[in-house]
Amino acid sequence: MTTSLRRISAASADLAAAHPVPVEIPVCPVDRLIRGRGVAALLPDGRQVAVYLVDDEIHALCNIDPVARAAVMSRGLVGDRAGVPAVISPIGKQAYALADGRGLDDPSRGISVFPARVTGDGTVVIATEAAVRYSIAA
Repeated sequence: MTTSLRRISAASADLAAAHPVPVEIPVCPVDRLIRGRGVAALLPDGRQVAVYLVDDEIHALCNIDPVARAAVMSRGLVGDRAGVPAVISPIGKQAYALADGRGLDDPSRGISVFPARVTGDGTVVIATEAAVRYSIAA
């Protein structure tokens, strides 16, 4: 019986890894954000996210500059590059699209983007994926 439980547990873990469950993490009230400025948020798993309010839209990108490898993207300049809303790294001045994280100066470089929204009560939430953990007592 224990062997079959382990097999089920391993199969469940593989299934959970292949189909992660979306989790929404509250960041802050939307009225704490300043238009056109970024703020940094630390997620429970240790990742850092830069959150921006631009034209009544919430954007969330990885806070780590992909070139400089420093946690500075929340301090980047927000504007646009050829009509594309962007954030510009304060260190290397590379621009990244807020919508999808693509590098606007160097297409081979990009930055991770997190789905973000404002809830009905005005809280900014960031969606991440968390694998379901299964534990079977032996």
